[in-house]
Amino acid sequence: MSEMPPQHHAPGVAAPQEGGAPDQPQQANYKLYTNVMGLLVADHREHALYELSKKREQYPDLAPTLWYSVGVMAALLQEVISVYNLLQPADLPGPASNRVCNALALLQCVASHSETRMLCIRAHLPLFLYPFLNTSTKTRPFEYLRLTSLGVIGALVKADDPEVVKFLLSTEIIPLCLRIMETGSELSKTVATFIVQKILLFDIGLQYLCSTPERFYALSTVLSKMTTTPEKPPARLLKHVIRCYLRLSEHTRAREALKQCLPDQLRDATFADFLGEDLGMRRWLFQLLLNIGDPNVTALQAQQQQQQQQQQALAAQNPAQAPMGMGMPQM
Repeated sequence: MSEMPPQHHAPGVAAPQEGGAPDQPQQANYKLYTNVMGLLVADHREHALYELSKKREQYPDLAPTLWYSVGVMAALLQEVISVYNLLQPADLPGPASNRVCNALALLQCVASHSETRMLCIRAHLPLFLYPFLNTSTKTRPFEYLRLTSLGVIGALVKADDPEVVKFLLSTEIIPLCLRIMETGSELSKTVATFIVQKILLFDIGLQYLCSTPERFYALSTVLSKMTTTPEKPPARLLKHVIRCYLRLSEHTRAREALKQCLPDQLRDATFADFLGEDLGMRRWLFQLLLNIGDPNVTALQAQQQQQQQQQQALAAQNPAQAPMGMGMPQM
C-alpha cells in the first residue's frame, strides 16, 4: 500500500505540528478526517474502512462526518455493491466479507445517529442491504455479512421512530427477517426477532402483521418453530419471542388465533428455568397467558410460587448465595 499523500487531510484541520506535542483531541480529529478522506482513495480505502470501523465508538461525530463529506457515502455504497456478484453463485471469500462488513459497520453508525438516521431512510439506503439478507449460505463469510446487515436495520428500529417503521414496512423487511428467524444462526435469529419485535410495538406494525391471516400465520409459525426445537432457544431469543407473542395478543383477531396456536412449551413448565431467572420474561409470559385466557396460567403461577418458596428456604440456609430478583410478578 502506497503512502498517504502528506496534503491528504480535511480542509481546516491542520496536521499535528512536528517537534511539538499536539493535544489529543486535535490528533484524534486529524486521524479521523485523514481516514475519512482515505475512503475516497482506492489504494487507501481498505485500511481506512478497518480503522474507522474499529474505532467508530471513539468518534461521536463520525456519522455526520461520513454523511456530509462529499463522495464518502457513495464510496461506502460502492463497497456494498461490489460484492453483489459474489452472492449468486455463493463465492464470497473471507477477506471480501470482512471488508464489506467494515463498510456496513460505518453504515450502522450512520443509521444509529439522530442527525443522519432519517437522511439514511430518505435515501433508501437499507435497500442496498437486502441482497445480503436474502442469502442462505451458512458459511462464516455469509453469516457475518447477514449479521452485520441486520445490525444496520437493528440500529434504525432501536430509535423507536414511526417513520422508520413506516418505511421498513413498505419494503421486504418482514419476509426477510422471518426467513432468517427460521434458518439463521442463533445470533442472527436473535437480531431478526428483535427487529420484528420493535416493528410490532408500533400500532402500524401490529396492524400490518395482523391485517391478513397469511401474514399472521407466517409470523406465528416461525415464532412457534423457535420454541419447539429439540434444544431450548437461548434466554435472550426466547425473551424476544415471548414479547412478540404478547404484542400479538393485544390484537383482537390475533388473540383468538393464539388460543389455538400458542405452543404448549409456553403454556407448561418447559422454560421454568429461564422464567425463574428473568423477572421481565416471566411477567410477559403471564400477561400473554392471561390475555388469551389460558387455564394453565394458574398452574404456572402456583409452580413459580413453589419454586420461590424453595429458593427462599435455600436462601435462609445460606444467605450468601441467595438469588436476586426472584419475586413473583403482580398479577
